Amino acid sequence: MHPMILGRRQLLQNICAPVAKVAAATAIGGWLFAKSSWAKPSKTPLKRLVCVGGSLTEIIYALNLQEHLIAIDTTSTFPMATKRLPNVGYARTLSLEGVLSMRPQLLLVTEDAGPPQVLRQISHAGVQVKTLKADHRYEGLIDRIRAIGFLLAAEGQAEKLIKEINHEWQRYQQDINHTNIGKNEYLTQNERPNKTLKAMFIMAHSPHQIMVAGQGTSAHAIMNYLHLDNAFKTVNGYKPLTPESVIATQADIILLTDQGLQAQGGMKEILRLPGVMQTPAARYRQIYSREANHLLGFGPRLPSMLYSLAKEIHNIK
Repeated sequence: MHPMILGRRQLLQNICAPVAKVAAATAIGGWLFAKSSWAKPSKTPLKRLVCVGGSLTEIIYALNLQEHLIAIDTTSTFPMATKRLPNVGYARTLSLEGVLSMRPQLLLVTEDAGPPQVLRQISHAGVQVKTLKADHRYEGLIDRIRAIGFLLAAEGQAEKLIKEINHEWQRYQQDINHTNIGKNEYLTQNERPNKTLKAMFIMAHSPHQIMVAGQGTSAHAIMNYLHLDNAFKTVNGYKPLTPESVIATQADIILLTDQGLQAQGGMKEILRLPGVMQTPAARYRQIYSREANHLLGFGPRLPSMLYSLAKEIHNIK
């Protein structure tokens, strides 16, 4: 096999969701890498693309490949142009009829999409189903850009975008790691001078299910990139918020999404959540929010989002 084709196949094997993590994988015809369709993209770029996953949709637009898009899911909210596209519903609860009614050639999803049975049925109907790893790292973002560029025969555009994002990433890394980083003035004066700030992420999209983020979540990864110590790092995944656990952590910083802030009724209601008002974060109003996919999606805006948030939290000059 030609070395270039072999290299491309290896790249896609590395970035696509492993069989063990996606129950549908063994039955999704277009997903398996033994298929010749993964060896080389067709000369005519795939048209009629349904994209499920906000960060994947952002990559499509950042690559200027939106002409392929015929439908998206509910998490695909950026850019504003996505509002003009039909919506196939929530990523985890896709319907066979909803997707097939779009007559797609390619369904591009993250490993969070499902149900697995529906993905199998879509594949059996003749639609190529490609599943990309979530991989909550900067390197994962780069891999996803390369994969989408490969699938849509736009590898040159993908490398150009990667170069631009790498430039932003390097600038952020320099500022967060070196002399340009400042100190949080409120907490330096009152609570934790010269210490790593503790943070917690509150998932509050439902009034009846308030959760905090532990290891293995995109929120945990974002806290690491912001040089914040996750107050719930001993927890795996998400767990229900309890007043005892919140008070015990004494978090200096609280992160949440704009959607969570809105769902709870604004900042006053966030402060009324059990135990929150007894944290340094609440006392000094060190509570920060961003749009959910912007904050947690690990899309092309990741470096700029981190820079803007770090600037607020750490007073980067």
